[in-house]
Amino acid sequence: MNLKNKKYTTTSAPVFRSFGKFILLNFVIALVLTLFQCAKCFLSSEGLVSILPDFGFSFLMSSALSMGGFQVQEFFDKRIPWIKKPVKRLLLTAGSYLIYSFIVSYVLVILYVLVSVDGITLGKISWWDIIGYTKMPVAIALVIISIFTTRSWLYQWRNSALETEKLKSENLASQYQSLKNQLNPHFLFNSLNALSHLVYESPDKSAAFIQQLSRIYRYVLDVQQEELVAVERELAFAQNFLSLQKIRFDESLEFRLVVDRLEEYFIPPLSLQLLLENAVKHNVASMENPLKITIERIDDKLIVRNNLQEKLTPEVEERGIGLENIFKRYALLSDQIPKITKSKAEFIVELPLLRLDE
Repeated sequence: MNLKNKKYTTTSAPVFRSFGKFILLNFVIALVLTLFQCAKCFLSSEGLVSILPDFGFSFLMSSALSMGGFQVQEFFDKRIPWIKKPVKRLLLTAGSYLIYSFIVSYVLVILYVLVSVDGITLGKISWWDIIGYTKMPVAIALVIISIFTTRSWLYQWRNSALETEKLKSENLASQYQSLKNQLNPHFLFNSLNALSHLVYESPDKSAAFIQQLSRIYRYVLDVQQEELVAVERELAFAQNFLSLQKIRFDESLEFRLVVDRLEEYFIPPLSLQLLLENAVKHNVASMENPLKITIERIDDKLIVRNNLQEKLTPEVEERGIGLENIFKRYALLSDQIPKITKSKAEFIVELPLLRLDE
């Protein structure tokens, strides 16, 4: 699973924020290289004219190498984060860029020779000797890739540090909101109110009700600090929660859990409670029109569905809070997000099943 101390956003800032800066940077590089080759050529008009081809070649080479370095970093930034696989990233980045640099410099040297040297044609070029002229561009490429690599690593390290801090603050807020939903006063009030009636009507049912309620709140206490819980634990909790509601609503509530072995899958804790509580709270449940809730697994998703028979004054705002809580916790932990489907007949929520090794 891609945890978001997990998930390293690869939003590295562009090296060249404008085309003008790109041109200026490579102009300066080409100027320095040309001065290094023939400083005295800049002292006369004839010298300037003679050095123009070399300057143009240096500018073209610098532009090609720097643009290539930027593109290589962009390509691997999106696929292999430095924080997760630094050695693999370094080898692939350096290897890819050096191969690119050799090919580009080899082609540009050939073009330069063909343009600047009289009487030279493709048939007269010594292809092996051309390799010697690529040594300096490749050496420059090593400097460029070192700069790009350092910059890319620093950006990802900084982003990772910022996201870790953001995760801490958002996780605290998420836990606070989660706790408010977990100990929803409406749920507690309704449970105790139902219990008060059961005590007089059926001591056996009231005892079963208390046992289920204690199991539910024990689970709440156990997982309230967890980021993820095994799906099987969450399903056992859902079974207790629905059994509690079944005692309360009797034949007005029907539920099914259709799942297979899910040992390797995880979800944010109490996601099912929020969905089941919403279903019970916002829908009419009667003997004539029972509320039907189904939990099933389809591929790598846990599907929670209920027939839609909304109350006349549904607490839409509170439902939104519960669903938003689930979405935020998934966003903090994974790049997968839940999906909500609402039709005239059904309300369906798809919860992605997460793996720790993804």
